[in-house]
Amino acid sequence: MANWSDPRGPATAYEMGGAATTAASDAGLRAHMLKTYNYMASGVLLSGIIAFWFAQGGVNSLAAQYIMAGGPMAWIIKLAPLAFILVLSFGINRLSTMAAQALFWAFAVVMGLSLSTIFLRYTGESIATAFFGTAAAFAGLSLFGYTTKRNLSGFGTFLLMGLVGIIVASLLNAFIFQSGAMMMAISALGILIFAGLTAYDTQMIKAWYFEVAGTDFAGKAVIMGALNLYLDFVNMFLMILNLFGSRE
Repeated sequence: MANWSDPRGPATAYEMGGAATTAASDAGLRAHMLKTYNYMASGVLLSGIIAFWFAQGGVNSLAAQYIMAGGPMAWIIKLAPLAFILVLSFGINRLSTMAAQALFWAFAVVMGLSLSTIFLRYTGESIATAFFGTAAAFAGLSLFGYTTKRNLSGFGTFLLMGLVGIIVASLLNAFIFQSGAMMMAISALGILIFAGLTAYDTQMIKAWYFEVAGTDFAGKAVIMGALNLYLDFVNMFLMILNLFGSRE
């Protein structure tokens, strides 16, 4: 019931209330996105530190001994990140927020171990150039996904199909064809796919916020958003590095 003494009148009071609600919603969205980006950036930083540490010593490094040399341990390190992704993706509803956070940090660590070989295969200058180039592209693409009024959901199926195609082609090339030209083509296509996924995932994270805001799932939504953006960033970085990087 409206306050009879309110000089603004019913319509004005409603408009002010709507503006306040919109402002609160915008502030909540900005806080949600900031948390997501902070988790994503911290995860990338942690992976980078672990990768750099594991590669110290060159041919005598832990990366050379446990990954480059092959064997069961190499496969465990390479496949461990996928296991964490599957647990988070399919078990997020049963996990507590703290458990999801712990799994995200553990994923960043094992991902760092699997990424360590890039320091043995590429020059430091190539890695730095690819990283900062990826960071600049990621920032622009994510900003586009956040601000655009165009609905990008229609591209989601196409991008996911492209991602599956990239994975299948990479496996076939790794075990059967072993073609350098094919790997270059996969990397070029992969850059485009992960560029699109960066914008798409950003918009989906933004839309997801309005569904989970104020619920117990909000904290877990931050983790899942950070995981998606982390994967977009790292895979785009690896594709750029493979396409343009100078090898040791």
